[in-house]
Amino acid sequence: MRAAELRERIARHRKLYYVDNDPEISDSEYDALERELLAIERSHPELIAADSPTMRVGGEPADGFATFAHSTPLLSLDNAYGEQELRDWEARLRRTLEDEQPTYAVEPKVDGLSISLHYRDGVLERAVTRGDGRVGEDVTGNVRTIRSIPLRLIESVRYLEVRGEVFLARSAFEELNRRRAETNESLYANPRNAAAGFVRLKDPRVTAKRPLDCFFYELAADEDGLPERHVAGLDRIRDLGLKTNPLNDKCESLDEILAYVEHLRELRDSLDYEIDGVVVKVDELAVRREAGATSKFPRWAVALKYPAQQATTRVSEIRVQVGRTGKLTPVAELEPVALAGTTVSRATLHNEDEVERKDVRVGDTVLIEKAGEIIPQVVKVVETKPRGKRRFEMPTRCPVCDSAADREEGEVARYCTNVACPAQQREKLLHFASRGGMDVQGLGEALVEQLTAKELVRDVADLYGLELDSLSELERMGVKSAENLLAQLEESKTRPLNRLLFGLGVRHVGDRAAQQLAQSFASLDALAEAEAEALEELDEIGPKTAAAVRLFFDQPANRELIRRLVEAGLRPQPVEPPAPVAEDSPFAGKTVVVTGTLPGRSRAEAKKLVEALGGRVAGSVSKKTDLVVAGEAAGSKLDKARELGIRVVDADEFESLV
Repeated sequence: MRAAELRERIARHRKLYYVDNDPEISDSEYDALERELLAIERSHPELIAADSPTMRVGGEPADGFATFAHSTPLLSLDNAYGEQELRDWEARLRRTLEDEQPTYAVEPKVDGLSISLHYRDGVLERAVTRGDGRVGEDVTGNVRTIRSIPLRLIESVRYLEVRGEVFLARSAFEELNRRRAETNESLYANPRNAAAGFVRLKDPRVTAKRPLDCFFYELAADEDGLPERHVAGLDRIRDLGLKTNPLNDKCESLDEILAYVEHLRELRDSLDYEIDGVVVKVDELAVRREAGATSKFPRWAVALKYPAQQATTRVSEIRVQVGRTGKLTPVAELEPVALAGTTVSRATLHNEDEVERKDVRVGDTVLIEKAGEIIPQVVKVVETKPRGKRRFEMPTRCPVCDSAADREEGEVARYCTNVACPAQQREKLLHFASRGGMDVQGLGEALVEQLTAKELVRDVADLYGLELDSLSELERMGVKSAENLLAQLEESKTRPLNRLLFGLGVRHVGDRAAQQLAQSFASLDALAEAEAEALEELDEIGPKTAAAVRLFFDQPANRELIRRLVEAGLRPQPVEPPAPVAEDSPFAGKTVVVTGTLPGRSRAEAKKLVEALGGRVAGSVSKKTDLVVAGEAAGSKLDKARELGIRVVDADEFESLV
């Protein structure tokens, strides 16, 4: 019977997700299973069983923890996918309310672990996970280690219950995985699973070493009485010292909700925590009581889900790409699958250690996700599906030119040893012409492929020897396009020195290092003669970068390349060092973090201003940060600054400082 089969599958996947923190399928695939079962049970009520997953809320409590019954059920939320399903939800709600128009509270749906905290006489008494929605796990010892959760409220309230979402910041997750990769430990699949696992660790001393965080989204009980509106409840818990999401808002209509959904979608990539949608709730508590709830969902709230960020698919091939530095990167060719609004057919496997650790093989079914919603990557193999027969072996020779591919001691990647490798040359040409480099518009992948295939160009110096006749004969070029490209190349000859340094692709020299080197040396010749010790004395140029610069200019082939570029007419313009900064500059010698939206200027403009006034701009807040400039929707960086006691200025104060 299909209903019984679905119940069994759902029960298994619920345990994998909620108890074991080791899901095998994506959220959207799981939701589809529940929706199919719900449809069957609606059509055939006689098939509804007391233990049906549709009658329950969360996973079973994990073994090893005491259980605790929630005072009121900690219900899950019904899901809506897209505008029409959200409109359908509101229509059902309005019918229940006899067409009364409620107001709504909206908030990001943080992807973490739901938690309920109980305070008595202002002191944290108990922390309980969702569990099955009625009984959860008592994880008080672990939650007490989360720094953003106060052990004592600002006021001594007799009794208070609040509900929130424990999560792990993206930056913290990436740092944890970086450290684990260095010690050849298995990597965490995603921030949500990592956070859930940390909260359930048996030893709170270990949990204390994990940088967990929490946003509170509901005032569930207050001995002094609940306010009439949800947003007033959020104000109440925030006043008591509990952290709420700064992106929470209030909407008067469905159109305002949809505008908020799009605004949050635009912000999503810039947030330091994972969100998978928007939660919409009725604001008035009296209206909530009137709307009521099913056995599983409140009728007065819904989660509008963004397109899935994880999906399962099959590996059809594993290919090895060669980058501009000669680095070999294994890439999984996949059966196309929809993921986060796009169709994905390839995903990176990073390096041979990662392929071996995850044991990814051709024919495997894998769980994939988009890292930061940009780069698809393989999370893990789904072990319960049929496995590929042959383990993947990283080639020891370059797949493009058949030269030796060496892996140095301490490195995680192999590199092609042939500097004339065609694959490297193609990537070097694209990097040279990129916006951060010489900014040669019109020189894209298709054209570079033609130029190298017809041997019109072997390296970047050859670009400046291209002629109109040969260019215009190429596919999809024509005379006009060829003339435009030659004009772009001519214009690039006088780009600033830092752009040339970046475009040459010196290892470890990114945009900022190139700027620093160009400001410190008047010409390419002067930099080429600089000793490593002199380079190391520069700000932000460490021993590794200094050694890489020295090695680049010591190679005869690179010196010959530069000679040919100069002979072709390149005259990189010197980059003036920053003007001396007055000692009384408010940013002189200070490390500054700019976060949020600043009215009237972009973050990039604000950062340049800080640097022009003698400050150093950092990307994350730490104990070394001196000042944080916080605009609208500043998020976790602002919270971190407050936690560390770092000075924070708003947009108006920043403008007065500059």
